[in-house]
Amino acid sequence: MSWLQWDTNLKIRLVGETFFSIFLWMLLPFMTLYFSDQFGKNIAGLLLIIPPILGMGLSLFGGRLADKLGRRPIMLVAVGIQAIMFFIFFLSSSPWLDFFAFTGLTLGASLYHPASEAMVADLTNEEERNFVFAMFYTAMNLGVVAGPLLGAFFFVHYRTELLFACMLVSLAMLLVYFFILRETKPEQPKQSDKTNVAIKKKESWLLNELRSFKIIFTDKVFGLYILAGTAVFMAFLQMDLYMAVYIKENVTAQSLIWWGNWSFNLEGASFFGWMMALNGFMVVTLTAAITRSISAWSDKKAFMVASLLGGLGFFLMSFSSNIWYLFFCMMVLTLGELIRTPVALGFISKYAPEHQRGQYMGASTLQFTFGRTFAPLLVTLSSLFGPFVIFSMIFLFALLSIYFYQRMFASLEKREKSLSA
Repeated sequence: MSWLQWDTNLKIRLVGETFFSIFLWMLLPFMTLYFSDQFGKNIAGLLLIIPPILGMGLSLFGGRLADKLGRRPIMLVAVGIQAIMFFIFFLSSSPWLDFFAFTGLTLGASLYHPASEAMVADLTNEEERNFVFAMFYTAMNLGVVAGPLLGAFFFVHYRTELLFACMLVSLAMLLVYFFILRETKPEQPKQSDKTNVAIKKKESWLLNELRSFKIIFTDKVFGLYILAGTAVFMAFLQMDLYMAVYIKENVTAQSLIWWGNWSFNLEGASFFGWMMALNGFMVVTLTAAITRSISAWSDKKAFMVASLLGGLGFFLMSFSSNIWYLFFCMMVLTLGELIRTPVALGFISKYAPEHQRGQYMGASTLQFTFGRTFAPLLVTLSSLFGPFVIFSMIFLFALLSIYFYQRMFASLEKREKSLSA
C-alpha cells in the first residue's frame, strides 16, 4: 500500500509529525546541557528523572482516555499542550519555568502517542499495519537525525526564534488536526448484564478504572511481553549509555579514510557521533525496506531474530576497537532495531481488543520506562568490570528477552487452542 492510498488521517499525520519531530529534536539533545549549566549536574540529573516518571503514568491514563473519549480529542489536547509549552519556553526568562515547559512537552508526548498508535491500528489491516508503523518510525527518526544537526546552529544562535517556530509548527498541527482529522475509535462492545448491575450499584469511577487496568496487568501474555521488552530495551539503550563510554575510553585516533599523506582521523567522542549517524541513516533509509522484506515472517521469528542481532552486535564490540569493525557491529545491532520496532507496534495493536487498543498501547510504554530506569546500572558496573563482561551482560539481556518471547508465544498459542476447542 503506497502513501497515496493511505487514509487521509494517516497522510496528514505523517507529514505533520515529520516536521514536528525535526523541530523538536533541534531542542531535545541540548536541553540536558542547558539544565546542567543552569542547575548543576547533580540537580539536573535528579530533575530529569521526573518527566519520564510522570510520562509513564500519563501514557497509561491517556491510552484509557483514547479508548473512552476517542483518539482525536486526546491528540488535539496533547498537541495543544505542546503548543502552550513552546509558548511558555518562548516567553520564559527563568530556568525553572523552562523546566516546567520541558516537563509539559514530555507529558504532551506521553498523552499523544497511545492515541496516535491506536489510530494507526484502527485505519490499517494486519497485512499493511507493520509497514505503516515503519513509515511513522522513519519519520520520527528523520527528526532524530536532522534535528540535532540543525539545532547545533539554531539552538545556540537563534534559540528564541527557534522556540517561536516550534510553537507555530505545533499550532499549525493543531489547526489542521482540528479541521481535517476524523475520529476512528471502534464502537464499544455492548455491556453485559453483569456490567449493567455494576452500573446500577453506582460503583465509583476509580473502581471502574482500576478494574480496567487490572484486566491488562493480570494478562499473562502481556506481562511476558513487558518483561521481554524491558530486557531487550536494556540492551538497545546501551547505544546511548555504555557504548558511548566504551568508545570514549577505548577508541584511539584512527584513520577513517586516507590518501597518500593525507588522512581523516576519528577518535573517542567524534567517532561516537559517526556511529550514531550510521544508526540514524540506516533507520531513515532502510526501515520501510526491511519491514517489507520480513512481511512473511511470524511475529515470533521477528522478535527473536531482532533480539539476537541486537545482543550479538553489542557482544562483538568487545573483541576489537577498530573503527571499521565497530561500524560493522553497529550495522548488525541496528538491523535488529529495524526488525523489532514496527513488529512490536503491530503486535500490540493486533493483540489488544479493539475497544482497549489505546490502553494497551499506553501500558506497553512500561517496557521502555523500566528499561530506561535499569539500563544505566551497566555504566555503574563498568567501573568494576571490563568491556568483555559488560558486553556479555548486554548479550545476556538480549537472550533473556528471547526466553520471555518464547514463553509469551507458547502461552498465546495455548490460549488460542483453548478458545478454539
